[in-house]
Amino acid sequence: MLSNRLSHLWVPLGLVLILGIMAAVRAPQTFTYVGLAGALLVAAPLILAAVAITPIAIAGRGGVDLSIGPLIGFVNVTIVVWLSENGITHPILVFAYAILAACAWQMLLAAFIIFVRISPIIASLAGFMILQGVNLVILSRPGGVAPEWLGNWGWGTELLSPVLYILLAAFAIWFLFQRTAMFQHIRLMGADERTAYTSGVDIIKARFAAHLMAGVFAGLAALCLTGLIGSGDPTQGNTLTLQAITALVLGGTSLAGGKGGITGSVLGAVAMYLVFVVLSSFNFGAISGFMTQLLYGLMLVFALLVALVTTAPRTRAA
Repeated sequence: MLSNRLSHLWVPLGLVLILGIMAAVRAPQTFTYVGLAGALLVAAPLILAAVAITPIAIAGRGGVDLSIGPLIGFVNVTIVVWLSENGITHPILVFAYAILAACAWQMLLAAFIIFVRISPIIASLAGFMILQGVNLVILSRPGGVAPEWLGNWGWGTELLSPVLYILLAAFAIWFLFQRTAMFQHIRLMGADERTAYTSGVDIIKARFAAHLMAGVFAGLAALCLTGLIGSGDPTQGNTLTLQAITALVLGGTSLAGGKGGITGSVLGAVAMYLVFVVLSSFNFGAISGFMTQLLYGLMLVFALLVALVTTAPRTRAA
């Protein structure tokens, strides 16, 4: 029974092990104390972005939040332009703003999906384009300065850093959340929304809860991104969308809903970071960025094919 529940983790775990060995051979400095500290800092935004879209995917309707990248970018540029430039730099205020801003967007997105009855993928695609434009209006080019305490995270020389504590806090939040009745309602809704409704599950509350949790993790991801770059960048978060979705699928979370968890999403994100490390150790010249994107796409296709093969027998049996 336990092996069946964890079967979706074999692919991302295998990739992490294989890529980890390759990284140890090609870039052994990655596994030094300073190297691990830097890796944690760089990988944290992607890990948290993948975690953020996980509850939305579990909630079903083919929902995958395409706006997650620009949302993280929106929080990033507004921290720099609206808060830092106006002297609002206290850590409690910045943390509260980041999480509340991301949650407010997710609540708006959930409201459109529930009450206007827009397909989740269409609603999030519209959100992607809207936030992409808004970010450029707020900050037309990379610039500005993050609050000093946040910018200091970018040194990435200490493993026991605020970024590590944020990741641990995020995992603790998920650990507690998945033991609530609401999480079980979200999972049941994702597996079969009609059955969940007839069983007495409050569909509206469950979907709002999934988006609310996504907002919390997206806000934390934006803080880590801001700490990483030490400034504002209206386009930096956009690439996180494809990467987060790839990590999600690699981690075995079903885009059809009802199946998955953050363990797989984290493993998928780590695998993608290791791909970057391994490819960076080769001399591809000017095409290195294209090679990384190519491999990310191939990994996504591979994960989808694995998911198709592993679920096919159950479909026929049904």
